[in-house]
Amino acid sequence: MNADERRFAVLRAIVADYVSTQEPVGSRAIVDRHNLGVSSATVRNDMAVLEDEGLIAQPHTSAGRIPTDKGYRQFVDRIAAVKPLSSAERRAIQTFLEGAVDLDDVLRRSVRLLAQLTRQVAVVQYPTLTRSTVRHLEVVALTPARLMLVLITDSGRVDQRVVDLGDVLSDTDVARLRDLLNGALAGQRLGEASAAVADLVEAGPPDLQAPLTTLATVLIETLVEHPEERLVLGGTGNLTRNHADFPGSLRQVLEALEEQVVVLRLLASSQDSGLVTVRIGEENEAEDLRGASVVTVGYGSGTPLGGMGVVGPTRMDYPGTISAVDAVARYVGEILTGR
Repeated sequence: MNADERRFAVLRAIVADYVSTQEPVGSRAIVDRHNLGVSSATVRNDMAVLEDEGLIAQPHTSAGRIPTDKGYRQFVDRIAAVKPLSSAERRAIQTFLEGAVDLDDVLRRSVRLLAQLTRQVAVVQYPTLTRSTVRHLEVVALTPARLMLVLITDSGRVDQRVVDLGDVLSDTDVARLRDLLNGALAGQRLGEASAAVADLVEAGPPDLQAPLTTLATVLIETLVEHPEERLVLGGTGNLTRNHADFPGSLRQVLEALEEQVVVLRLLASSQDSGLVTVRIGEENEAEDLRGASVVTVGYGSGTPLGGMGVVGPTRMDYPGTISAVDAVARYVGEILTGR
């Protein structure tokens, strides 16, 4: 191998050993543990070059070196093979997620899985409202004067609202309302569905004007809510177990995770590419997360429905974490889009 490849092999060895031991790595340990085929003196020279380039650093007076944010970035950018999940792990993920009963359950299970697989904090965003379309609106008569609306979207979101009409409706009128509302809503993006419902009230049959107006008001409130601003978080205890990785900044990281806007911004910026995004330390825009690494990806077949990912220390198993985030996102996307 040429000098550049050899130095990257040394950097990779330092990253691997530091991630697993949390101890600074010396040249002797690299020669002993990694079959690089070079002498300890050559490794020391390579480490000096890596240090000059800002890829590794010497903490305190230790003889060993640890990776810097810049070093982790070069390592992540040059990962040739993401650590594949075993077939047993993939089967376990699929079985666990397919056992979910609804959207909330899918997202809760996803968070638990990601936190267990990566031993980091996992976060999943609810499907983005503007990208969902109405699949069906069910109108159920609970009593002659009380209806239940069940709005189902293509992202698996289900909203239920009970509406008191004040007037008694016949079964025929309930069926007419169901047909009218589905005709206006089915296939519409949620962002446009509110306007469709409002237009329906003006154009609807005069004898159904009163119940249509009542139902439209409830539906518009339902449609313009922003469930994508809801997050499911799990595995916070994993951070506190690694508190030594956050000298002076663990509290800041925990506070940042409580700020939903900060996390939503992170997830939103990773959705469009369809690729796993890794932000390391100082690369994070949010100041409170500059002592952490964030691995995120969009989920959903084709157009992403939302984002998911993990937050952990910069001393992270990047190949394993990237693989886990990617796999869970893919399965969640398949389940929610019915593919």
